[in-house]
Parts: sequence; structure tokens; C-alpha cells
Amino acid sequence: MNNLRLTPATVWRIAAPYFQSEDKFAGRLLLASVITIELTVVGINVLLNQWNNRFYNALQEKDWDSFVREIGVFCILAACFIALSVYQLYLNQWLQIRWRRWLTSRYLGEWLREANHYRMQLQGDAADNPDQRITDDVKLFVDQTLGICVGFLSAVVTLASFVVILWGLSTEAPLHVFGHELAIPGYLVWGALIYAVFGTALTHWIGSPLVLLDFQQQRFEADFRFNLVRVRENSEQIALLRGESAERQRLSERFGRVVQNWYEIMGRTKRLTAFTSSYAQAAVVFPYILVAPAYFADKIQLGGMMQTASAFDSVQKSLSFFVSIYRALAEWRAVIARLDGFEEAIASAATLASGAGSIDVVPSTGSDKIELRQLLVRLPNGTPQVAADGFSIHSHERTLVTGPSGAGKSTLFRAIAGVWPFGTGAIAIPPKATLMMLPQRPYFPVGSLKAAIVYPAEATAYSTELVGDALAAVGLPQLVSRLDEEGHWNRMLSLGEQQRLGLARALLHAPQFLFLDEATASLDEPSEAALYRLLAEKLPATTVVSIGHRSTLEAFHERNVMLARDGDRFTLQDQGKGGQPGSSI
Repeated sequence: MNNLRLTPATVWRIAAPYFQSEDKFAGRLLLASVITIELTVVGINVLLNQWNNRFYNALQEKDWDSFVREIGVFCILAACFIALSVYQLYLNQWLQIRWRRWLTSRYLGEWLREANHYRMQLQGDAADNPDQRITDDVKLFVDQTLGICVGFLSAVVTLASFVVILWGLSTEAPLHVFGHELAIPGYLVWGALIYAVFGTALTHWIGSPLVLLDFQQQRFEADFRFNLVRVRENSEQIALLRGESAERQRLSERFGRVVQNWYEIMGRTKRLTAFTSSYAQAAVVFPYILVAPAYFADKIQLGGMMQTASAFDSVQKSLSFFVSIYRALAEWRAVIARLDGFEEAIASAATLASGAGSIDVVPSTGSDKIELRQLLVRLPNGTPQVAADGFSIHSHERTLVTGPSGAGKSTLFRAIAGVWPFGTGAIAIPPKATLMMLPQRPYFPVGSLKAAIVYPAEATAYSTELVGDALAAVGLPQLVSRLDEEGHWNRMLSLGEQQRLGLARALLHAPQFLFLDEATASLDEPSEAALYRLLAEKLPATTVVSIGHRSTLEAFHERNVMLARDGDRFTLQDQGKGGQPGSSI
């Protein structure tokens, strides 16, 4: 929650890069236009304030010609005000979408850069629900930053413009108390200042807890939404386990946090609204109370009193700017805190990959094999898991990795892929070598079946005929006619079919090193054997490294490596070829 203690430097760090980016000229021009229009609107308000004096004097004096003339002046000022307001809104929205597009692209790039998103998950809850940060929070930040900052500038300029007018009117309409005239220079300005300071102080005292409450509300809402998505994605397993009651209870508990926090927001907002509404209503009559004695003493005309009330209202509103936007300000601070935390989590994950206590992935020199050098893979809590030194994965040699569950086989694969940072030592990989990892449950993006199979390449990278041949080769000819069909393939296909699609992906990409992490575990043994023979036939130049528990897999690998416990960690022990014992690595 330290992120809630924000400084202008935090806001500047998040906002400024856009106006220094490749889109800076358009962004600066749009921002300058919005500010210029806002300042022009303030100028029109000054003219309307002067118009008040002339118009109400014309009414008091029953001057028809002046009345008609002032109506014409008002129509001109009103037309200018309306036109400027429309274009200010239009340009503001244009700036918002350009800024949001750039900021979203920046966050997506940093979040998805070199497995940062995965390392952020490994670090825990430092930045929960990145989807919300990149969608809702970026939108709110851009919208509220423009609104609050432009509004603040307008308040400052309005104050500077009207305080001079109000100071002069204080001389024309001196303060009268119980029939006595008191000479207090600028008393109307001091009255507006005292009124605003009083209102601001009480508003902050009543509304300050809203910042933390808004932060928590967004977090609870996102957590509830995330768990709803989890239920949808795992609906089959929940149905098979008859887990609907348990899920309903879990979801109700999470929504209960939303409701409870909302009740607290309601109570605090009720108190804040009661005060700010009272404050705003009192502000309507307060200037008349101050200046009415001078009016009834014939010191000023009706027009002067109306101009004074209008100028006092403008000064008071400028000084009370934070009172009027306090609710929005609390939400804005919560949004900034979440984006600040998101940036910190991204930076921390990037540091985790390159820090002193991480595994180095380096290019090997003069060899076409993968080498593990003084490697010690650890769990995130620092517990040693897998140790290896001088172990090599030779090119064109098919290797089977076995061992008890929890020994760290999959974690070792992640370290070789360069996404597991916890540990020490180095992994040397041949320069320009292509690696592909196929897990037990492969990932397929929502879209056409062809795009899902060739991922992460573009759908146009492979011809439809080539993709269809790969599908037929892995035993899924019935899907060839559906290559252009859009769908959520992880939900529409069985796990066995998904694993076949994963192998079709491998056939298309033909990587130099293919790591299969129980990638055929959901298939029957004959189908598994057929697919391994297919890989040997279609990808003769690919080095296949498999994790598996079936003894039948040994027939398709030239080398068997087992993870065996050695004290507080597991070590790689080479069982030789054909399952014959070999040397310990």
C-alpha cells in the first residue's frame, strides 16, 4: 500500500514518456489545443461576469435598448462558449485514445518481453490482475489525468483572473456590519479564501479513506472477475467433479469482499456527499450575505451585486477545486497506485532475469550441443531442486528424462528455455538454435484453427495445404476442413487432440531442439508410439528431449537420464543407452 503515498514525480514518470515518444508532436499539439481552448473559455467567463453587471443594471433601470444589446452580446458569447466546448471535448477524446493506445502498447511490450509475464507470476501477487491494469487502469489514468490536470490549470487561471475583479469590487461594495462600514481591503477575496480552506480541510478529513477503499474495490472486482473466468475455462472438470456448490461458495466469498468494501465506500461517500452538497449550497448565498448590506445601503446597483456574486462564485470554486473533485481524485490516486505497482513488478521481474542470483543462458562456442555448467536450479523460496554440471544434450541424440514426480524435470526444461530465473550457473545453447517446448497441455490462441496450430508464427507463414498435411500426419484428418473456423480450441478439443495439434505445430516449425514435457501422456501407447515414429521420420535433424513415465518411451530414445535424489536436491544420472546403467553426472 506504499504506492498510495504518491508524489507528483510518480504521475510524471507514468505520463511524461508519451509526450516524449514517437507520437509526441501530435500529443503535444492536441494537449496545447485543449489547454488553449480551456484558457479561452476562462476568458469568456470573465466577459460574462462583466456582462452580468451591465445586464442587471439594464433591468434595474428598465433600459430597453441596453437590454436588447446585452441579449445580443450574450448570444455571441454563448455561441463561442458552445463551439469551444464541443471542440475541446472532441480534441480531448482524440488525445485520450492516442495516449491510451501508446501507453497500452508500451505496457504490453514490457509485460510480454522475454517471459516477463511468467516471472511476474512466479514472484507472487506484487501486481495482481495485469489484464485490469492494462485495460481499465490505463483508460482511467488517461481520462482522469487529463480531466484533473486541465481542470486544475483552469482553476488557477480562473483564480488569477477573477481575484483581481473581486478585489476591485470589494472597494466598490465595502463591508457593512450592523450599519457600520468597515474598510477591509479585498474582504471578498479573504472571505472566499477562508470559505474554501475550511471546505477543503473538512473534505480531506472526511474523504481521505476513500483512496484505500477505491484501491481495494478495484482489486476485489478484478479478483472476482478472474475467478469467474477460471470457472468458465474449467467448466468440464467442475461438472465432472460436481463442484458447482463448491465454486458457488468460493465465488460468493469473493463477491462478498466486493459487497463489504462497497458498503464501506457507501458510508464514506454518504458523509462526503452530505458535506460537499451542503458546502456547495451554502456557497450560493454566501456572497449575497457579504455584499447585500452594501446593496441595501445604495453603495452598489443590482448589476454590481450580481457581478460580485458571480466573481465570488468563480474565485470560491477555484479555491475549492479539490473539494469538488475529491471523489474523482481518490479514484485517480488509486489508479496511479495500481499502475505504479505494475511498473515496479515489471521492473522487478526484468531484474530477476538478469540479477546476480539467476541462471545465465549464454551462447555456446564451437559446439552444437546444449551444456549445463555448474547449474543449480532452485525453487522461488530458495530451496535447491536440481543440480547438474558438465551435462550435455547432444545434437541429433534423442534423450528421455525420467524421475519421481516433483523432482524438477519440468522446472529444468523451463530453465533451459530461459524463463526460470531462480538458481545459479549457466546454460549454453548453440547460437541461432531454435528451441520448442511442448507441455502436457499446449496453448492455442482463440482464433482460426490454422492460426492456433502455427502459433507463434503468423497464420500466413504456412500454406493451408502444408498445415492440412501436418494435421493428417498426426491423426487428425477430420479437422482439415475446419482450418478457417474460429474457436476456443483449448475448450473445444480433448486433451489428446490438443497434444496431437501440438505435435503438428512441431512438425511445421521443425525446431533444432524439441522438448516434450509429457506431451503425449494423454494418448494411448500405440498412438504415442506412432507419433514418436512420425517425429523420427519427419524431423530427422531435430534433437528430441522427452519427459515421461512410461517405460515404452525408452524404445524411442537413444539415451536415458534419470533425476535421482542426492541430499537436499536431485541430480542427473545418465542411465546409458537402452536403459543400461551409465555414469553419474
